[in-house]
Amino acid sequence: MPTVLITGGHKGIGLEASRTIAKAGGLDLLLLGRDLPEMQRVAGELHGAFGTNVQTIEVDVSSLASVRAAAHSCRQFVGQSRIAPLSALLLNAGAQFPDPPTYSVDGYELTFATNCLGHFLLLNLLLGDLTSDARIVFTVSGTHDPETTDGKIVGKASRADAFELANQGRAGTAIIGGRRYSTSKLCTVMYAYELDRRLRSVGADMLSVAYDPGMIPETGLTATIPKLAKALLRTRAMKRVLKALGVTIGNLRFSGDMLGRLAMDPAYANVSGKFMQSRNCQSIEQRSSTASYDRDVAHKLWNDSIEIVALKPGELPELFAKLQP
Repeated sequence: MPTVLITGGHKGIGLEASRTIAKAGGLDLLLLGRDLPEMQRVAGELHGAFGTNVQTIEVDVSSLASVRAAAHSCRQFVGQSRIAPLSALLLNAGAQFPDPPTYSVDGYELTFATNCLGHFLLLNLLLGDLTSDARIVFTVSGTHDPETTDGKIVGKASRADAFELANQGRAGTAIIGGRRYSTSKLCTVMYAYELDRRLRSVGADMLSVAYDPGMIPETGLTATIPKLAKALLRTRAMKRVLKALGVTIGNLRFSGDMLGRLAMDPAYANVSGKFMQSRNCQSIEQRSSTASYDRDVAHKLWNDSIEIVALKPGELPELFAKLQP
């Protein structure tokens, strides 16, 4: 009975994914997030409904120290047999922040710190503790592609340059909030693809996939927009308009269920290195943006991110020890 770890698994599509996993049975669940009381409430709900062993760890993914502490707690939970070994990482939590840019406790632009650096560090700290056939799922967004309606609405993604993005606004003018978000999701797609290439190069059987749940107005990502606009987005009429315009419309229950199934369903055993999308209650494989397939940029993004999160040589996944930096 292995364990699925999910960040943000107590709300939105993460909660729906947690329910799917718990209902399937045969797996432990480990919820990571900022709201410990709410996670504990969800853990009790899932255990009561399905008998699932659900454990919780408090973490602020924008804080590198908090992520390190959470990774340490994960290992302790396994060592103490509170949970089984980790068979899946669902790197799902994310946020969009309004202008002007704000910064994490480590001094990095908050969008990039939250959506990219925290999950990147968590992944690298735990990669050596995963089962040999583990699945890593990065929750991304179609907004990363400037050629799509999603990307045009939110704002064109900028360069996937880790140092530049981490220090947005420190020197010169920062890109606007929508572009900071779409760029963070471009970087996340590239993390997924770069991880897949690294896994394949060492003959590993793990899976790494980028997953776009679509635009779901009911999730927390709409928290920064005006209440009237938020209410309008949730109406069937507006969803029909957005769909007609080409926006990738997700569905809270379907998209969350798909995220859960990506962690365990044999039907998704061969999607590593791919961009999967929930669109109009259908599970499809899609091409991501042209920029996301740039291997040189992705390689540099990965290695620069290692430097920013201050991964020490002994902390780097032994799996990749022979790969060139």
